[in-house]
Amino acid sequence: PFEGVAWTPRPPQGPPQGCFACIGKPPALRQASPVLSPSSAIYLMESKSCKGDSLRPAVPCKHSVEKKTMTNPTTVIEIYPDTTEVNDYYLWSIFNFVYLNFCCLGFIALAYSLKVRDKKLLNDLNGAVEDAKTARLFNITSSALATFCIILIFIFLRYPLTDY
Repeated sequence: PFEGVAWTPRPPQGPPQGCFACIGKPPALRQASPVLSPSSAIYLMESKSCKGDSLRPAVPCKHSVEKKTMTNPTTVIEIYPDTTEVNDYYLWSIFNFVYLNFCCLGFIALAYSLKVRDKKLLNDLNGAVEDAKTARLFNITSSALATFCIILIFIFLRYPLTDY
C-alpha cells in the first residue's frame, strides 16, 4: 500500500513568489488537527509524483490573482478651461447697438460679443479672451463718443450759437 512513497528532500526554494503583502505575512495555518498517530502520519508524506505539499496545498497569492484578472484601467479626464470667467459684454453691446450706435460701433461690439459666446462654447479660451477685449474696446469707444455727442447736443440746446 505504500508503494511509491518515500521521503524526498525538497529543492531549495528561490525567492518567495507573490506580492509584498502576501510575502510579509506568515502563511495562514489551518485549524490545528488532533495529534496524529504514527500509522496515520504515513498518509501525510509526499510521494515522488506529487509536486505540492500534502500538508499545506499551494494557494496562489490573492493579490497576484487580482492583478491577472484586472486589466490596466485607463481613466481619461478632460480638463476644459474655465470659460465662465471670460466676460462677453453682451448686454452692454446690445445697449450700445440700440441706444448709442455711434458710427456703427455698437453693432461691431455686438458682433464681437457674439463671437466671444461662440468661442466659449468651442472651449477656445485664448480666442474668447481676445475677442472679449475687442468687444470691450468697441463698447467703451461707442459709449464715450455717444455720451460726448449727447453732452454737446445739450450744451448747444442750452446755449444756442445765435447768442454770440
